[in-house]
Amino acid sequence: MVESASGEPDDGAAEVLDRPLPDGVRRRVVQIASDGFGGLTLSELPAQLRQYARFTPTRRAKFAGNAMAAALESDTLFRQRIAERLREAQPELAGALDAGSPPPAADPLDVAAAAYVLRPTGWVKLVTAAGEEAQRADAERADEETRAELERLREELAAARGQTRAETERLRTELESARREAESMHRKLRGALSDVKRGEAALRKVAGEIESVRAEGQAQVSAAESETRRVKARLAETEAALEASRRAAREGRSVEDMRLRLLLDTVLESAQGLRRELALPPVSVRPAETVDAVEPGRMSPKDIAARALSENDPAVLDQLLALPQAHLVVDGYNVTKTGYPTMPLEKQRLRLLGSLSQLALQSGAEVTCVFDGAELAAPVLLAPPRGVRVLFSKPGVTADELIRQLVRAEPPGRPVVVVSTDREVADGIAKAGARPVASVVLLKRLSRG
Repeated sequence: MVESASGEPDDGAAEVLDRPLPDGVRRRVVQIASDGFGGLTLSELPAQLRQYARFTPTRRAKFAGNAMAAALESDTLFRQRIAERLREAQPELAGALDAGSPPPAADPLDVAAAAYVLRPTGWVKLVTAAGEEAQRADAERADEETRAELERLREELAAARGQTRAETERLRTELESARREAESMHRKLRGALSDVKRGEAALRKVAGEIESVRAEGQAQVSAAESETRRVKARLAETEAALEASRRAAREGRSVEDMRLRLLLDTVLESAQGLRRELALPPVSVRPAETVDAVEPGRMSPKDIAARALSENDPAVLDQLLALPQAHLVVDGYNVTKTGYPTMPLEKQRLRLLGSLSQLALQSGAEVTCVFDGAELAAPVLLAPPRGVRVLFSKPGVTADELIRQLVRAEPPGRPVVVVSTDREVADGIAKAGARPVASVVLLKRLSRG
């Protein structure tokens, strides 16, 4: 580094750049500052540049370029620290600048940027010369680009002229074709106009014919309406005459019916008077009933017990249900508590009703299952299975009493079978003509499937 007579570093402070840094030199100066930035501590940086300390050199040059250029210009100490980093990075260039003889092969922009940072004697001239050199290079480059652009434009102009000539020729050809087509269209148009005129004349003729036909049709419609009214009048007269004939026939028939009914009533009253006079009793016995014989289908539920089957044989129940119009009444809880007492009542009901549904399907008999509902707090939500009527007794009425009501409701002679082991129920329904069957018999029959 060149020192002054006082022993302090001479940073070329006496020299002042009287114009802005050329753009190329400025970009190189910012790059030098960005590269030397990373070698400084946070305290060595100016306050306005500390926020960029963690940036990469590329990002730092991009986002902090103006701030670093301003700091190099205004902060001598920061510039000297960057100069030291530059001397460490490029000692040969720095030594040549200090000696006043920059390398001839070096890029003038790099030399000017290094001189701006290092500030050797004559640095202003180096920066100015680099700027002028850059301007000359830019001018030469712009001139070269201008020549190339001019040549390209000339080529494009020649191509455009050729294309224009070709396009003009094509348009002339198309125009001639269009002219010929237009003349053809004019001829066709004149022919079409003639056809239109002929069509209009034919249309007027057809319209006249249609009007004539319409008038003729209206005349025919009027005649048809007149005929229709005449026919309707004759039809009304005919209907009136027919109604009068029917009324006369009804009146005549009513007189004859009255005479016949009076004669019949006279004969009936005479016959009844004769029966009262002779004291004849009503006929209750027919001749065929006096013959001693066995009629088919007259076997009662009590006759089934006389067969050679045990009382506990499920076949007894099958024979009873095979009778015509048989009705099976089941004491629900009596059967379930006999067969599966440990299950909850809801599951007892579901199991019994499912089995009874199969039995009803197999036998075809009417099946009614009765449960005791005296202690129910609310109605039971139950969907009865197909073929089985499910009844719960009302409060204050037992299931036994409901079964006796069902038996009493049946007509005499109908086969009614009641399943219950309750002795009182069995005795009561037996007196009413029903056949009692033990619960175990039904359970055996249901277990057989």
